[in-house]
Amino acid sequence: MMHDISPLHATSVDDLPYSMAALDAAMEAAGLDALVATSKHNVRYLLGGYQFIFFSAMDAIGQSRYLPAFVYLRGQPDNTGYFANKMEIHEHKVTPFWVPHFRPDHWGSVDTMTAVAEHLQKCGVASGRIGFETVFMPKDGYDALAQALPQSSLVDASMELTRLRMIKTKPELDLLREATARISESMQATIQASGQGSSKHQIIERLRQEETRRELAFEYCLLTLGDSHIRAGSDQTWNKGEVMSIDSGGNLFGYIGDICRMGVLGEPDTELVDLLGEVEAVQQAAFACIAPGRTGAEMIAAGEAELRRGANAKHNDFFAHGMGLISHEAPFLMTNHPVAYEGIDAERPFEPGMVLSVETTLQHPSRGYIKLEDTVILTDEGHEVFGGDERGWIVSTQAD
Repeated sequence: MMHDISPLHATSVDDLPYSMAALDAAMEAAGLDALVATSKHNVRYLLGGYQFIFFSAMDAIGQSRYLPAFVYLRGQPDNTGYFANKMEIHEHKVTPFWVPHFRPDHWGSVDTMTAVAEHLQKCGVASGRIGFETVFMPKDGYDALAQALPQSSLVDASMELTRLRMIKTKPELDLLREATARISESMQATIQASGQGSSKHQIIERLRQEETRRELAFEYCLLTLGDSHIRAGSDQTWNKGEVMSIDSGGNLFGYIGDICRMGVLGEPDTELVDLLGEVEAVQQAAFACIAPGRTGAEMIAAGEAELRRGANAKHNDFFAHGMGLISHEAPFLMTNHPVAYEGIDAERPFEPGMVLSVETTLQHPSRGYIKLEDTVILTDEGHEVFGGDERGWIVSTQAD
């Protein structure tokens, strides 16, 4: 499954992962007359898969920053606009954007938002409620928009966009499945190629290379060795009989795979088998409650009940969250654990197309950090675990 451009690169509204009717309904419910999206992940989603490669790993340029803007007016799809960097004219020439108004005229945040305001005025939205993303709008851009539209009310629309993305389409799920499979393969290759004396820095770099070789954009690697619970890179080395916890996110055309797997240098002893089995039992108890109509609260209760039955319950922890274009997106299932948000979707019935990350961590005082994290999707019949292979101990035989 190799692509030069995203398989979600929409050339018409029919290719989008959402419908204009759904967007209109969300805006009407929030009382929004217009929407201005400026985060790279939401612009990518609303455009249907496109992201400008020049700014894929940075934002700053000159004395300002890249600020793409997707503008939508409720009930007026013909006035949809994309306000882009001047260099994006070349992308348009190769694969034209579907938006009726493509404006590659800008370099920074102020000129982008000034042009957005002019567009809204021409479309008859000089007042009313305009939704924007508070955490993805620089102050100078906000000031330019507010000053140009003094009669309007600027309100946060971040949650409306998050909700729009919550149910994934089949092409989105295919990307998440493939991203997770490639991370799993990369982890197996990394563990089996690492051995006695390999440092954390070396292991993380090897994983980065393995994921890059599989055409993933490497995001991070959280790594522990031996009895340490510290997950940062260092010169610590792996030694015979020690465990490795390797937790990584890599994205494929914007969609993030996120799993954790366990390695051991040499064959695992009975205690290690039992410890990972205790973690796996919690995961399986949670999986059993993942189906349409069930709730996050039920899943969490089942996972935590199994956790309490384990011999190492006081060292164990269970967590679950949504996944997709960003880590920790809707559904939001747990409160302040560990990321500071409210579990507002805990009682919301699961629906097909939701994507969850389910993780159990045992911080054993002498054997180390033992964790499994899995990506799980809701299907019509129940659920599917992505990257479900090699969930036991992955053995490296390079102990000498």
